[in-house]
Amino acid sequence: MLRLRRRRQSPLLRTVVRAAAGLALAGSVAVPLARRRLRVPAPVTIAATAAGPFALAVLLPRTKARDAALFALQMWAFTVIHELPYDNPERLQRRLRVRYAVRVDRVLGLGELPSIRLQRAFSRPGEVTALDRALAVVHWAWFVEPHLALLWILTRREERFARAARQMAAVYDLGCAVYFAVPTAPPWWAAERGYIAGEPGDDPTAVVPGPKSPPIRRVMVEVGEKAWGRAWPALYKSLGGNPWAAMPSLHLATSVLAAILLSETGPVAGATGWGYALALGVALAYLGEHYAIDLAAGAALVAVVRRGEPLAEPLAGLISSAAQRLEQVANG
Repeated sequence: MLRLRRRRQSPLLRTVVRAAAGLALAGSVAVPLARRRLRVPAPVTIAATAAGPFALAVLLPRTKARDAALFALQMWAFTVIHELPYDNPERLQRRLRVRYAVRVDRVLGLGELPSIRLQRAFSRPGEVTALDRALAVVHWAWFVEPHLALLWILTRREERFARAARQMAAVYDLGCAVYFAVPTAPPWWAAERGYIAGEPGDDPTAVVPGPKSPPIRRVMVEVGEKAWGRAWPALYKSLGGNPWAAMPSLHLATSVLAAILLSETGPVAGATGWGYALALGVALAYLGEHYAIDLAAGAALVAVVRRGEPLAEPLAGLISSAAQRLEQVANG
C-alpha cells in the first residue's frame, strides 16, 4: 500500500516541483525588469533574482549548456543587484564615500594620485591618442574576458568548470556586498566634483571652486564619444548602471581570478590571462576609472575567495545536493 501511494504521489510531486521551479525562474527575470515600475522592495528583488540559477538547476539535468546558462543567470543576478542601490541615487549619495580613497591613494602614490601621475606622463589634454584608444579597448574587453575564460575552461577542461564558476561567482557576489555596504565614488567622479586637487602638495580633500578642468580626465568617455558617435550615450547608459561601485575593483578581481584559473589549465592560457590582467590594471588607473586602492582590494578579494573556499565547501555541498535531489524529482 505504501509503495502504491508513493507511486501515485510522484507525478503530482514532480508537477509541483517543476511548476515551482518554473515560476521561480520566470520571476528571476520578470521581477527585476518590473521593479521600478511596481516599486518592488529591494530584498524581494534580490531574493527573486538569486533564485534563478537554483531554479534552472532543478528544471534541467546537467549538461555543458546548462552549466553555461547557470552562470549566465548568476551574472544576470549580479547585474541587477549591483544596480539596485542606484535606483534611488539621492539616498545612495547620502552614504557615498569619496575622501578616504583619495587619501589612501595619495599615500600609495607617494604624495600624488597614481591616476594623475599616469595621465600627466602619457596623455595629451584635449586630444585622444592611440594609447587612450588602446587602453579604452582593454577596459571594454573586460565585459567578456572573464566569461571567455570560463568558456575556455568549460570546453577544454570541463572537470574544472564547476569550481572555477563557483569561485568567479563568489568574487562577483562578495564585491557586490561591499558595494552595498561602502558605496565609493571613482576617481573621475571625485575629480569632476572638485574633491581632488591637481598639483602635488594641494589638499586632496578640499573642494576646488570654479570651472577649471578636473585634474583627472575620464579618458574612456572621451574615446567612446569619438569611436561610437551617436550610439555612445545609449551604450554608456546600458553599461554604467551604478557609477558608485568602485571599491573593490571587480574589473581587476575577476580578471586576476581568470588568470589564475587559466594558469591551472596550461601555461599559454595562463600567460594570456595574466597579460590581460596586468594591462587592465594599468588601464583602469590611467583612464581614471579606479584608484590604486580599489585595484589592491580587488586582488585581496580574490585571495579571500581562494583561501576561504574550503570553509564554504560544506554549505556549497548542501545547496548542490538539494538541487540534485529536486532535479531528480523534477525529471523523474
